[in-house]
Amino acid sequence: MGEFSTPRTAIGSTGSPLVAQYGVWAFHAGLSAWVEFGPDTSYGRQTSVMTAANSPAGEQLNILVAGMKAQTTYHMRAHVNWPGGSWVDQDHTFTTGAVPKSEQPPTISVVTSPGSAPAPGVELFSFIPPANTAMAQAVVTDLQGNMIWYCPGYAFPVKPMPNGHFIINHSTDLQEVDLACNSIRDLTVAQVNQSLQANGFDFTIPPNLGQPGGGQFHHDVLVLPNGHWIALCQIAKNFTDLPGYPGTTQVAGDALLDIDLNGNIVWAWNSFDHLDVNRHPYFGLPDWTHSNALIYTADGNLLISMRAQSWILKIDYANGTGSGNILWKLGEDGDFALTGDDPSQWFYSQHYPILLSSSGPQMTMAVWDNGNYRIGADGEECGFSSSSPACYSRGTIFSVDESTDVATLLWQDLPGVFSQWGGSIGTLSNGDVEFDLCAPSFASASQIVEVTKTDNPQTVWQMNITGANAYRGYRIPSLYPGVTWPK
Repeated sequence: MGEFSTPRTAIGSTGSPLVAQYGVWAFHAGLSAWVEFGPDTSYGRQTSVMTAANSPAGEQLNILVAGMKAQTTYHMRAHVNWPGGSWVDQDHTFTTGAVPKSEQPPTISVVTSPGSAPAPGVELFSFIPPANTAMAQAVVTDLQGNMIWYCPGYAFPVKPMPNGHFIINHSTDLQEVDLACNSIRDLTVAQVNQSLQANGFDFTIPPNLGQPGGGQFHHDVLVLPNGHWIALCQIAKNFTDLPGYPGTTQVAGDALLDIDLNGNIVWAWNSFDHLDVNRHPYFGLPDWTHSNALIYTADGNLLISMRAQSWILKIDYANGTGSGNILWKLGEDGDFALTGDDPSQWFYSQHYPILLSSSGPQMTMAVWDNGNYRIGADGEECGFSSSSPACYSRGTIFSVDESTDVATLLWQDLPGVFSQWGGSIGTLSNGDVEFDLCAPSFASASQIVEVTKTDNPQTVWQMNITGANAYRGYRIPSLYPGVTWPK
């Protein structure tokens, strides 16, 4: 290998003030590298391992180093391996830049309960700022509340991808970005409509309807194992003289689009083909379905959370070959009996169902239960008058048995707050549960809470946010797939 028996490296800035580029010149076939970094030479964080293309020389392997606070000097060094050899670079320093005022996050504070230890990782946010307020919306903080990553622009929401990139819904387009927020793939509504027409589908995505259900692309997007994207879109249909709605009513519904790697629509689902437009038990028309979350199931089908129906539907997707028929509806007045038969224990106007486990017909699901229009044990809905019972929100975990059509509430936490919209929930590596009260007491604020998964849940850690709502806020292990960062 002559004079190039060890790699050459170079460190530089990127378009993001919080992200460095660590370049390793690949002099050997099969070379791989990763970078450790931190505020001192004990480092403490690391990137994923990256591998150069199968070329003996000439390629620079560029590793984006992200997860650093603004205007701070960090130490970093690369670990390089190749068939028959390994090498560790000398220590280098990199100083991050300042975050522009227009991208500053809301005010964040954190409280950890004495004697408690939160699960490791970092917090990923989709912030919704107040009207006419400039703010970063796709944000990651450490568990002390320090911003360590952001991407400019609208993000409703932002989600990590298996390849280490992020996918961001900008309403008029879906964009895949790397850690420096460089665009890798960008798909617009115009491109989607062109494909819908070219492939003979009987609907297109209209201009933003201005309905609460969300914009053109809205609320969620799903990345499948085969690389396809499932996009959630708002669509509309006009009806005449519906019961209680004389004249013409433009009803806002939802569509699901399976988009392949070339941007082609290869499968689609239209809510108007499968649901009764006269069922609008809570919000009324025109906001008919107001879907807000998607899940890909182990058997190759899709779950969709419909807030305005208080249902989670299972749709026959069959990995792109399914009929689109609704296989079941989970929730009050759906297809499952609830153990105990108390309607107040169902979820209402829910957000962010997430599968915790799945084995054959058995699944365990966490759901953030906002609680709007909750039906009490006496059949009365909450919150409509001073004599109505107060609405309340909960973190919940349900078991769902598809073989018996029985659902069971396994766990709940009632934080004593009504959060009327938004939110997320999940379980953590230490067994705790974390949930996001997106809009407590109707405020432009949020609380992210980690609690024990016990009969009497205890708060372990709480993040308080003022000046914005966290539409979603949840723990991810790190900014890199397969890597967990310490607290």
